[in-house]
Amino acid sequence: MNIILKSAKVINAESKYNGTQQDILISEGKIIKIAKSIYEKNAKIINIKGLHVSNGWFDSSVSFGEPGFEERETIENGALVASKSGFTDVVLNSNTNPVTDSQAGILFVKSKKLSCNIHPLGALTLSSKSKKMAELFDMKNAGAVGFYDYKKPIFNSNILKISLQYSQAFNSLIMSFPLDKSIAKNGVINEGEISVNYGIKGLPNFSEEIQINRDLHILEYTGGNLHIPTISTKKSLDLIKKAKEKGLNVTCSVAIHNLTFNESKLKDFDTRFKVLPPLRTEKDRLALLKGVKSGVIDLVTSDHCPIDVENKKTDIDNAEYGTIGLESSFGSLLNLFTLEETIKILTRGRKLFNIENFDIKEGSEARLSLFKISKEFEFSKLHIKSKSKNSAFLGIKMKGYPIGIVNSNNIVINE
Repeated sequence: MNIILKSAKVINAESKYNGTQQDILISEGKIIKIAKSIYEKNAKIINIKGLHVSNGWFDSSVSFGEPGFEERETIENGALVASKSGFTDVVLNSNTNPVTDSQAGILFVKSKKLSCNIHPLGALTLSSKSKKMAELFDMKNAGAVGFYDYKKPIFNSNILKISLQYSQAFNSLIMSFPLDKSIAKNGVINEGEISVNYGIKGLPNFSEEIQINRDLHILEYTGGNLHIPTISTKKSLDLIKKAKEKGLNVTCSVAIHNLTFNESKLKDFDTRFKVLPPLRTEKDRLALLKGVKSGVIDLVTSDHCPIDVENKKTDIDNAEYGTIGLESSFGSLLNLFTLEETIKILTRGRKLFNIENFDIKEGSEARLSLFKISKEFEFSKLHIKSKSKNSAFLGIKMKGYPIGIVNSNNIVINE
């Protein structure tokens, strides 16, 4: 099938067509021709007023639920949500029951025929219990792009040491969630003025920072590739910056909600804003924004985490952590960055997971995100395609809207 994108404004800094309006002809999953005007008999025409196109968007931390939590989200519908949100590639966490800690679990995900590309992570330890390392090499051979006990710290320092050493033999990424549970205990929100005034157990900044400090010391000893997902404090940023300056192979990410909101959102005990790591102070939020712009923070993720209503819409102590974010990613980033910066953020990071990137040029595989800049609108449940509706972004004003993707021969348009 031939596809023509008509009068699409190209936003791709590495493309010679960047900033220009072009017709793009796609055939057999590849970009065949780019020109001001293209006619092709029997081609499917995508002609949308104000259409923009970039190389495919990438999210490094997404959860669905299947297997085990299908009431939250299935892999098939989750992939469709990602596609309608403009993402051609997402990294899928082992946030399932049972945890994806074996070759069979990775093959289960890889066997799915989906609208976008799903790149599974394997759990670093068996059942993500930080007691025994999982079969990393087998999962790597099955298609795992890295190893991560989702939102669970590696409390056994020797396991982190061994996994960083072992993974170098097959060039894999080890991820370590930054939280010292012995300090955090049963904390619910950021430890600070709000937690004290409202009598809610707090998660102190240094419960994150002390874990990062430990991990960086281990990395300096072992070598290897370490990724620290979803940092939330200024001090964490400073520690990673210094480690990079020393030449350590460390990368990090931040969740979009930690760039957008601060702890004041918890004043009304709205559990949509109960996330892990928690929303921190305005000082931390501004430091994280600077970290993204300077490049110290390598990735920005939606940290999409569907939670069913029974486990989310309850009291602040018992509500599960997490917010969905795929549908609101583009609009919320555009509230913080320029369009060019936003697209760079949404398209970078594949290299960390050994995933190929495709620019907009003739002969390249068609891995494209479609979007437009609209008049300001309010993000509402009408924009949510996920099975779970636990979005922290409901009611936020936005001006960027994803249309869908062209992913090889797959076309998904957001109705």
